[in-house]
Amino acid sequence: MTTDFASRILDWFDHHGRHDLPWQQDTSPYRVWVSEIMLQQTQVKTVIPYYQRFLNAFPTVHELAAATEDEVLHLWTGLGYYARARNLHKAAKYVSEQLSGVFPDSLEALQELPGVGRSTAGAILSIAHGQRASILDGNVKRVLARFHAVEGWPGQRAVHDRLWDIAEQYTPAHRCADYTQAMMDLGATLCTRAAPRCEDCPLQADCAARSSGTQRDFPGRKPRKTLPVKETRLLMIRDARGDLLLEKRPASGIWGGLWCFPEAASLAPETACLDLTGHAPAKVEPWPGFRHTFSHYHLDIEPLLVEFAGETGLVMDADRQLWYNLRQPPQIGLAAPVVGLLAQLARHGQAKE
Repeated sequence: MTTDFASRILDWFDHHGRHDLPWQQDTSPYRVWVSEIMLQQTQVKTVIPYYQRFLNAFPTVHELAAATEDEVLHLWTGLGYYARARNLHKAAKYVSEQLSGVFPDSLEALQELPGVGRSTAGAILSIAHGQRASILDGNVKRVLARFHAVEGWPGQRAVHDRLWDIAEQYTPAHRCADYTQAMMDLGATLCTRAAPRCEDCPLQADCAARSSGTQRDFPGRKPRKTLPVKETRLLMIRDARGDLLLEKRPASGIWGGLWCFPEAASLAPETACLDLTGHAPAKVEPWPGFRHTFSHYHLDIEPLLVEFAGETGLVMDADRQLWYNLRQPPQIGLAAPVVGLLAQLARHGQAKE
């Protein structure tokens, strides 16, 4: 069964798999590594334009290492899970400065790079180096859990270990790069969560979930829990020129390293502006609130447009604060809610000419 499993997967890949993805061209450890980090918890169609822009800006690990964090986060803005970008930048610096730009070629050494786990390391080894190495991303978990009807949520240690054992068992010694891509493709295009196309699957004859009609039961769902709700105010402070004040978030915590409007979670906006600038604003205009959801809580955001008629009196910290010009926006990483609010300001003619 083990050899037959890989053979069926590879035969399907030869005829139906994806062979023209950007990271499949001019394959190198650097290009595969960037793609694998971007593909963590993100669909291929979403990643492709980001990947292309990223590689155009940073075609080598040395150029990525030499970039500023703001330059990296700017190109990541909208892709989410920004810790990936910060880890990518840290790892690039390490590879460039400590390893002379040469990526490790062992599973253990790759996993020492920030943001690289066992599955990502396996993908780099198999696709870029042609080594026999297994992967277990979300797509592969779904294929294997259904094929063997593995009960339970893959986030549970016993289930996770069982799936790794199966993945290791089926990974072939030859054509491992194609097999790795084939398994990801199968899960992404046929063995999808919502609507699996079992009739086109090369594994259908022996799939335990299909034989019992329980495809949608596998893999098991993460236990539901009610997410807590937090609240904050974002102050869209605009000066007489029409520029907007942004502050850089701390490296840790939500939106780490990104630029955001100042928060005033517990203060009246007038009081917060006085504390920040030493002056009272000319106008405070409430905007419709909205909810931004993280993996572990909901954040209810109340935006307030705060206008100053003259100078704000703010003494700037150049590393932590800036005035954002909507007409000539700087190349910086922005928190997702800020991107939306800036777009509304521009779209509705809120920016002063």
